[in-house]
Amino acid sequence: MARPPRQVMAFDYGLRNIGVAVGQTLTGTSSPLPPLRARDGVPNWDEVAKLIREWEPDALIVGIPLNMDGSDSEMSVRARKFGNRLNGRFQKPWIAVDERLSSREAKERARELGHRGDYNERPVDGLAAQLILTSWLETHQGDSTT
Repeated sequence: MARPPRQVMAFDYGLRNIGVAVGQTLTGTSSPLPPLRARDGVPNWDEVAKLIREWEPDALIVGIPLNMDGSDSEMSVRARKFGNRLNGRFQKPWIAVDERLSSREAKERARELGHRGDYNERPVDGLAAQLILTSWLETHQGDSTT
């Protein structure tokens, strides 16, 4: 049986920015990282590799922006392709997580913390990735001890 992931890295896939967060299953904690710039959804893969070398995640989580009825959207198809590319490049398992409304929730939380809505200058993609990761961790906390 494969060892459950302990250190995980989550991505909030986007066309201009890709949010990133890291966390661990033992403590259930997570932290946002600065977002990766993307060009039509394609990041600088060297930057992704640097993050993966630095944080050494056991698994990669990718938020899948499903439609409200649970069906795939154009973005969810692209996010799945991104997850497959992560797996192909870094040989790390990736886990799809339903992330409906995570970006909206991230913006609401940022506003509560004083964000002024200048999302191009101060993106909230890392916070969105952290919300995706927190959602996953809530159902997997302590997995590393089993």
